[in-house]
Amino acid sequence: MFSGMWFLHIVAAISLGIFFCIASSSAEQAPYPSFAKDAKLAPPVMYYDYIVIGGGTSGCALAATLSQGGAKVLVLERGGLPYGNPNITNIGGFPATLADTSPTSASQLFLSTDGVFNHRARVLGGGSSINAGFYTRASSDYVVAAGWNPRLVNESYEWVEKKVVFQPPMLSWQSAVRDGLLEAGILPYNGFTLEHLPGTKVGGTIFDQNGHRHTAADLLEYADPTNISVYLRATVYQILFRTTLAGQKPKAYGVYLRDSNGIRHMAYLNNGPMNEIILSSGALGSPQLLMLSGIGPAQQLKAQGIKVILDQPNMGQGMSDNPMNAVFIPSPLPVELSLIQVVGITKVGSFIEAASGFFELVWAHRMAQQVPMVENQTGHPSTIPFSESMQGAMPGPDPYRYADIQAGVILEKIAGPFSTGHLELQSRDPNDNPRVTFNYFKDPRDLQRCVQGLEIVRQVVESRPLSSFRYPFATMQSLMNMMLTFPINLRPKHVTATYSLEQFCVDTVMTIWHYHGGCQVGRVVDQDYKVIGVDSLRVIDGSTFYNSPGTNPQATVMMLGRYMGQRILQDRNPH
Repeated sequence: MFSGMWFLHIVAAISLGIFFCIASSSAEQAPYPSFAKDAKLAPPVMYYDYIVIGGGTSGCALAATLSQGGAKVLVLERGGLPYGNPNITNIGGFPATLADTSPTSASQLFLSTDGVFNHRARVLGGGSSINAGFYTRASSDYVVAAGWNPRLVNESYEWVEKKVVFQPPMLSWQSAVRDGLLEAGILPYNGFTLEHLPGTKVGGTIFDQNGHRHTAADLLEYADPTNISVYLRATVYQILFRTTLAGQKPKAYGVYLRDSNGIRHMAYLNNGPMNEIILSSGALGSPQLLMLSGIGPAQQLKAQGIKVILDQPNMGQGMSDNPMNAVFIPSPLPVELSLIQVVGITKVGSFIEAASGFFELVWAHRMAQQVPMVENQTGHPSTIPFSESMQGAMPGPDPYRYADIQAGVILEKIAGPFSTGHLELQSRDPNDNPRVTFNYFKDPRDLQRCVQGLEIVRQVVESRPLSSFRYPFATMQSLMNMMLTFPINLRPKHVTATYSLEQFCVDTVMTIWHYHGGCQVGRVVDQDYKVIGVDSLRVIDGSTFYNSPGTNPQATVMMLGRYMGQRILQDRNPH
């Protein structure tokens, strides 16, 4: 019952995220067919007041808001629609979306140089179309530190929440974890709330009562259809700058893109002092495209044969990914199918979350097939060939076809984090992943937080409320020992007789997809998110963050798109 087969089954699932299965509904059409079209239908030359590069978590909210103010808005999204794809629109398809490694999939796999698997979105709605759905606001301290207007922040959150946020159910497993957190002293209990409050709470979700996903793409329903165009499968290769007058700042005036047939199109800004190009391509895409366009560390750009428009050594710096570690608890009792609903916001700088249900191994199968290709892209020097480690862990002619396993998972995520890394170009092709280093646990404060967080996880695992969902011999140490047996990442393992929580943190670190940085405020953009040193260009997305907001950033990234859209319109129409 407590075999490696079931454990690997679960480990493979957490390496891509948590999900539960709900019957798929029928395919849907886009709710705004008049303005969302394939880029193959785009004219060779286009003119707009705003060009938003990236129809993701921030970009959709931003573009919808700008269109409401009367401006002509163009959105260029390299992926397709989330609608009509049951793997995206229904929770049951969550693992299949991340397991899809085709060139047109909604999720693009990348492997950091740290040896940790990660994904970046390639679909309208961005990360909100492929994530686990948890929704919670940033703390009031975060809002103050960012210099945002609290009133406008709250209004912007509410604008998002009316369209895409729901209260999740609380069944047996999630309730037990909630009560276990309270027994472990993660107090007070704040009930259901979207606010970031110390203690234990139930957060929001972008999945409705039928398990149907509502993404940032739904926010485009707010748009004025006469003022917006969205072109899908439109890959931007370069932002264009004018630098004709000596001493004048380079000024962004257009972009060049290609459709899925490789046909070139040009998009230009209309004449006007307020018109801008706005990057909302995420923590990987925004710094990558700026470097491809000639803004970045001069030496790195020259090495790629890119003309230097602005030597910006801070571009691609400050990259961070919140480290996650987890334990899995096989249950002798049935558990509901649930994604993350409960969170413990601790005093030690860790967030404790939980999920439950039946987990699949399809993702691990795809990883075994794809890692050699990904390693070639990232230059990651793995210590053990992933396919060999998979074969050693799973005997049998077809180790990927095991029955579903009934279990729960408890994970901890480090707030912040303090550790930072960097991003570098690997080619001039925007379809290629850049080379990313996150430096997990480089700052010892992150490692201390991980240890303290896992100690709280231990208390929850051993708590009375979870006793009926835990086999008597399922101790924290036994769960840790088995976790080390399987290839959840490409990092070397250090199994010893006196295995410590510190080493467990380092060896079993995973992502929870909350990476950020690369175009940070004060280093690459100013307080208005304008790119420092050039005109008519902003970055509005998670690449501008120093820390991941709240326990999940998607709420704040969507809010930021709405917030800055309002700010930009106020400047454009001050009366």
